[in-house]
Amino acid sequence: MNLGSADWAILLLVLGIMVSGVLLTRTYMRSVADFLAAGRTAGRYLLVVSQGVAGLGAISIVAFLEQNYVAGFSLTWWGFTMALVVLIVTASGWILYRFRQTRCLTLAEFFERRYSRNFRIFAGTIAFISGIVNFGIFPAVGARFFINFVGLPRSTEILGAQVPTAPIVMVVLLATALFFVLSGGQVAVIVADFVQGVFVNVVFIAIVIYLLGVVSFAQIGEALATAPENASLINPFQTGDVPHFNFWFFLIGVLIFVYGAMSWQGTQAYNTSAKSAHEAKMAWVLSNWRNLPQAIFLLIVPIVAYTIIRHPAFGEQAAFVQGVLDGEPSAVVRNQLRVPTVLMTLLPTGLTGAFVAVMLAAFISTHDTYLHSWGSIFVQDVIMPFRKKPFTAEQHLRMLRWAIIGVAVFTFAFSLLFQQSQYIFLFFAITGAVFFGGAGAVLIGGLYWERGTTAAAWSAMITGSSIATGGIIVHQIHDGFFIDGQVFSAIAILAAVLVYVSVSLLGPEKKCDLDRLLHRGAYVIADETRIVEPAPARRMKLLGMGSEFTRGDRLIYLLTYAWTFSWVIVFAAGTFLSLRRGVSDATWIEFWEIYVYVQIVASVLIVTWFAVGGVRDIRVMFRLLDEMKRDPADDGFVVRELPLHGADA
Repeated sequence: MNLGSADWAILLLVLGIMVSGVLLTRTYMRSVADFLAAGRTAGRYLLVVSQGVAGLGAISIVAFLEQNYVAGFSLTWWGFTMALVVLIVTASGWILYRFRQTRCLTLAEFFERRYSRNFRIFAGTIAFISGIVNFGIFPAVGARFFINFVGLPRSTEILGAQVPTAPIVMVVLLATALFFVLSGGQVAVIVADFVQGVFVNVVFIAIVIYLLGVVSFAQIGEALATAPENASLINPFQTGDVPHFNFWFFLIGVLIFVYGAMSWQGTQAYNTSAKSAHEAKMAWVLSNWRNLPQAIFLLIVPIVAYTIIRHPAFGEQAAFVQGVLDGEPSAVVRNQLRVPTVLMTLLPTGLTGAFVAVMLAAFISTHDTYLHSWGSIFVQDVIMPFRKKPFTAEQHLRMLRWAIIGVAVFTFAFSLLFQQSQYIFLFFAITGAVFFGGAGAVLIGGLYWERGTTAAAWSAMITGSSIATGGIIVHQIHDGFFIDGQVFSAIAILAAVLVYVSVSLLGPEKKCDLDRLLHRGAYVIADETRIVEPAPARRMKLLGMGSEFTRGDRLIYLLTYAWTFSWVIVFAAGTFLSLRRGVSDATWIEFWEIYVYVQIVASVLIVTWFAVGGVRDIRVMFRLLDEMKRDPADDGFVVRELPLHGADA
């Protein structure tokens, strides 16, 4: 065992706090809409913190550590331009604002309202299948981390027989996540994820500060300088030979972010849980700040690990790490375990327990959210559309819980049987593209283009899904195939967009009534629209700030713009200097040192700001859930009375 008594005490304390939070929420979950979307009562800070840790997860932490060990600082440089793209997308409320206006409980429910019931079933089925396959490796990766980091034996004796430890760990972890989600649905999930999110960010900052006291930036620079030529981990302009995680990986990532915003349904309940479309938009723009503590941790830890393994001053630690990795026959698993093993050698008692608690919290937050999402999608979009009348509330909640249990059983079995053949993020990219490869075009066209047709939706979804599925099959047959998962995703996206636009333009012209779909104009819902400034200044509109913005909202937007554009200016100046006369590795290391310390200071302020705001949002959410009158018909069942657009409906 690698944990001392203090480490176990921290772990149990954190778990106890999370369980207490879940038990507190049970009395507030009283309807299907509460189970699916927390009664649409969540505020911006509660949303942004909870969704952040739900989207991160233990597997994503392992994946980022794996990625940044290969990429170093260099990929972060190109991320400065990505920050500008993220700002434009979030500040405009791209997709999320309009989707929340529809009041749909799932994405496929929107597809039924916009296109047809048959397309909802088809899209829901594709989303469910791609989702549970993507989710299928989560328990295995998480279990491997805990076994390796905690120092559990690879097998244990039960009734005289040697049983592998991994399945036992997976069962315990999945059962814990099931307890969270079955107790109170999205109400319990969102509160538990908030508590976990605050704790995770605090520990991230603490670990980064500690590690920078163990390893100096001079040692980091010396170690990173040993990278092969044209595969620099310091200079972003010398990365042409970095395998997989290079400029093209980043560029395709930008495309996926813009195109696939909200298409991936692993955290779909968060897309529907906001108090209003405006509150969802504010949470969306606050995500520009939320990611700072996570990003600095996921950048610095693998770079410190690289230094420990490569720098001669840490030969003893490097030998220990290599000895652990030599005991693992799979190269894919060795890549996943390398950085956590380095951490195990560096962190002191107390901080080790805190890190294990972080990974447990991240595991639970992602698993309870994903179990909720895929189980809900199966009931809402695969089973329910076949019914001529809706479930009773009792039947509906029972069906949702059984579906969630079924997803857990499948995920456990998949993790036992599936052999992973590529980096985690490449597996995510291609399995995710099975759905969002076509869904992005269908969603964007459905929300923003009145000419988009049902035939185009079918064509785009089939095209994107087929290309991505082909990529999965190829990689299972040919390990190391020259087109990786990220590139297959890009091919699926571009093909789906071309097909959607072409089929819509070539078919009969039919226009959708977007005002009715989005509850605008004559169809507006007064309780969800708050007018603060009836006629905002034109410059405010250009910056994405409309009539619902308070003075505080505008301040948040302006601070976000200032922060992002500051780094864009840094990017432009650095790029000019590098292309004009070149920049030495020593200068780059000095820059990265300044960057890291600026991010640490900003992260401390952000964690405090968001924690205070989130606690306030929880109190408001509980009050709203306690006082609101539930609508039994608010369960996602669509009754089509008036078509949205002619015969195409």
